[in-house]
Amino acid sequence: MNLTNRPFHEIQVGDRAELVRLITPDDLYVFAAASGNYNPMHLIKSQDASDGIENSVAPGMFIASLISAVLGTKLPGAGTLYKHQTIDFHDRAHSGDELVCQVEVIEKKDNGNVVLSTKVLNKLSDQLILSGIAEVIAPKDKIHLDNVEIPGLIVQRHRHFELLVSRAQHLQKLATAVVCPHDVNSIGGAFLAAKQGIITPIFIGSQQVISDLANQLNESLDDFEVIDIKGDQAAASIACKLVHEKRVFAVMKGHLHTDDLLKPMLDKVNGLRVGRRFTHVFVMDVPGLDEPLLVTDAAINISPDLATKVDICQNAIDLALSLDMKPRVGVLSAVETVNPAIQSSIDAALLSKMADRGQIRGGFVDGPLAMDNAVDLAAARTKGIRGDVAGRANILVVPGLDAGNMLAKQLAFISHAEGAGLVLGASVPVILNSRSDSPMSRLASCAVASLYYKREL
Repeated sequence: MNLTNRPFHEIQVGDRAELVRLITPDDLYVFAAASGNYNPMHLIKSQDASDGIENSVAPGMFIASLISAVLGTKLPGAGTLYKHQTIDFHDRAHSGDELVCQVEVIEKKDNGNVVLSTKVLNKLSDQLILSGIAEVIAPKDKIHLDNVEIPGLIVQRHRHFELLVSRAQHLQKLATAVVCPHDVNSIGGAFLAAKQGIITPIFIGSQQVISDLANQLNESLDDFEVIDIKGDQAAASIACKLVHEKRVFAVMKGHLHTDDLLKPMLDKVNGLRVGRRFTHVFVMDVPGLDEPLLVTDAAINISPDLATKVDICQNAIDLALSLDMKPRVGVLSAVETVNPAIQSSIDAALLSKMADRGQIRGGFVDGPLAMDNAVDLAAARTKGIRGDVAGRANILVVPGLDAGNMLAKQLAFISHAEGAGLVLGASVPVILNSRSDSPMSRLASCAVASLYYKREL
């Protein structure tokens, strides 16, 4: 931004200036964090809010701060200091409104002060939001500043998951077998998803433990079926039986080891095999990204061979399509050129060619790509890599489980992402959460499963 001010001697009565500002939800979160004003009227409602309070009303002082932006950057501009401001509020502004902020010089004083009328209007309706009078100390000297920059801000709000949850709430509730919900987090996540209208859980495990946990959370089991059974694998086998009986259409992991959950599902007779490898996908909501980022496989296939990577790619593409994404698969390696000494680069090139020949369908596949030129367009262009995927990948296929697990956890703990986990390749989606996952992560996992199942019908 370039700034040029209007010193006192240049200002004339009748001079005007204005700026136009679209209010976004992030603006309201930033203002709340900076001011300490957490009034819920000014913030997007949480998923379980039902207090009847009108939300997303822009705080009055946030609107008033837009006047200071005109005074400090346009008229008089850089070097201006406040002396006095009166404010009258005539209407309310909300997230999504576009505002016009105007000032007009009405008096120049002998002491170097300037008096301006101030007002803010809704650009669409022309409704007056704010009016007042400002008195400022005008700058004495001409100031011109080039390339004024301030650090960018990324709000740690998981808007993509909020949208997915909203979409899932419009679908029929997904009957879900919750296997061994024997801790607060796993049973709490199921209750939360049920309250939000996403799933109808059937709890499978120790009835006594499940009942005790429900009481601990002040939740009632009256509306839910509980199947009392001992043993983790036995509970997982019951979940498979319910799938075959068409009583449930998803399975949710509770407090048990992933191997114990999946072993009955892999049984050739009574399991949930449908021809593809079971693969895991993290759907990551990374603050600052324009869409979710899928990372696969980070939980099941340790060192996948080429055939397994084909299923990893295809399962991820199918999931992305169910989320209304345009799948762009970046197959990762340490380098962006084929190196015979690096097997992942060879596999990536083969997967890319297989997609060209229609052996992987529904999305664009390119590789090998290093992490930088997979997700950053400038890095891809610098290295001369072009195409539909380079710099814009929204699905990252990793060389092996260790790399995928590290990548997903780096996104979670360094980039403050939330991750929804799903196992694909079975006859129904399998919701796979870790014990440390947040309520939003568990809720989003259920939403992703519901959207995926809806598309697969």
